[in-house]
Amino acid sequence: MRLLRAEGRDAIGFDLVPGPMTDLTGTITDPARVARAVKRADTVIHAATLHKPHVATHARQAFVDTNVTGTLTLLEAAVSAGVDAFVFTSTTSAFGAALTRAPGEPAGWIDETVASVPRNIYGVTKTAAEDLCQLMHRLHGLPCLVLRTSRFFPEADDSREIRDGFADENAKANEFLYRRVDIEDAARAHLLALAAAPRIGFARYVVSATTPFCRDDRAALGRDAAAVLYDRVPQAEAVYRTRGYRMFPRLDRIYDNAKARRELGWTPEYDFARVLGQLGHGEPIGSPLARSIGIKGYHGDAYADGLYPVA
Repeated sequence: MRLLRAEGRDAIGFDLVPGPMTDLTGTITDPARVARAVKRADTVIHAATLHKPHVATHARQAFVDTNVTGTLTLLEAAVSAGVDAFVFTSTTSAFGAALTRAPGEPAGWIDETVASVPRNIYGVTKTAAEDLCQLMHRLHGLPCLVLRTSRFFPEADDSREIRDGFADENAKANEFLYRRVDIEDAARAHLLALAAAPRIGFARYVVSATTPFCRDDRAALGRDAAAVLYDRVPQAEAVYRTRGYRMFPRLDRIYDNAKARRELGWTPEYDFARVLGQLGHGEPIGSPLARSIGIKGYHGDAYADGLYPVA
């Protein structure tokens, strides 16, 4: 919404709660409200979701209601309104158990060819929503692209081990190597997807920062990620040493964004090289947009274990 308004594009923000970017409040499970939101729309970006941090606080049925029924409600309204493009914000969590590697095993190379093996209700409902997008494209010709976004939230890590073992900025810098995307880059990918959807029809894309690693690094990354990092990006060692930062001992996966770059014309600006340059100059990492958005939180309450009451 911030990018659209900055570009002077007419857009309606639809959300559960009022805010500076919200024009219409309501739930996506309300067909009448959704129809009102999209009746004059040319395109739809569907980012509403119950997320992984809600797994411990919301019933499974709530995930089905929001992530599946809500998506179907939006898709049907979009078809009725005759929109030109529909973009669905999905998640790399949809890969689920396909991301799991035992210590010492090669890191997984994760692209759109990897089959999803959801491991919780979040992953199950997001993959179901993706399938609904594909169904509506097949039945009605709705141009619909699915973006499987990696981490872009600014909250502290949901892993206690990571929170206790690494400074927050250190952990996020590490993630730009293999499982994080800046929120501005993610938003721009959505805008490019809107433009490309009528040409492409239906497709899924991994949206994550461009990694400096390659497939041949997988075995070594599963054993000693720091050695691979300092071989691929030699300047990282001095910057990390100066700041007292460390690389994670091993990586279990690397997200490959090549298809999104190739087919959408997407060029994420905030890759590890850009982040490393920011660290070297003593600047906050990431985009100004990410900092202006800030932490929104996933719950109205704080928890003893942080913002994420989920393992």
